[in-house]
Amino acid sequence: MTQTKNSPAVSVVVPLFNEEENMPILQTEMHAALRGLDYEIIFVDDGSVDRTAERIKPAPNVRTIRFEKNAGQSAAIYAGLMAARGATAVVIDGDLQNDPADIPRLLAEVARGADLVCGYRVKRQDTLVKRLTSRIANTVRSRYTKDGVRDTGCTLKAMRRECLSALVPFKGMHRFIPALVKAAGYRLVEIPVNHRPRRFGQSKYSLGNRALRATVDMFGVRWLLSRRLNYTIREKM
Repeated sequence: MTQTKNSPAVSVVVPLFNEEENMPILQTEMHAALRGLDYEIIFVDDGSVDRTAERIKPAPNVRTIRFEKNAGQSAAIYAGLMAARGATAVVIDGDLQNDPADIPRLLAEVARGADLVCGYRVKRQDTLVKRLTSRIANTVRSRYTKDGVRDTGCTLKAMRRECLSALVPFKGMHRFIPALVKAAGYRLVEIPVNHRPRRFGQSKYSLGNRALRATVDMFGVRWLLSRRLNYTIREKM
């Protein structure tokens, strides 16, 4: 998490797994949305078995991290965030369902004083079963972890660099970024964002496995938050 005077203002982290057909469109949309900003894009290829990595178009402000094998979305997001050099970090899915055009709106909220900005999908382009399952999971998780976020499944987020210190690397971490950051004392806001139907490929996660893992993770995060150190330094000599 090194930052120098030559670091970009914004680092955008994009986890990828078998998204070769999406790459040309994604990069075009990303560069259009970020035009005029000082930014870098960090693509994290999570062990894709197609030509995802080969389809990433090289550029001075484009960096690529390639995993030896698939390690999961949380690992890809964490690795990208730890490599980020910008004062603000953005996370966005690589499947084109998140809209890069929403990124400037998230950055505007950070500029207004928010530490973490979470997007929530107002018109989800998913199946009815997936929407209902997600709604129930979000309600239970939000009440249990007290993060107050209505749609933690939305990957699109922006956060000040300082928030990265609150993250803990574990499988499933990406679903609990708001809970971890809020528990560390940072200010969190939500804004509505666009959600688009998947154009290429298919979802990488089954509902059954995701629900079970999220439930186990929720109990773990609740325990972790209950054990956080809480102290204030009165004097340092």
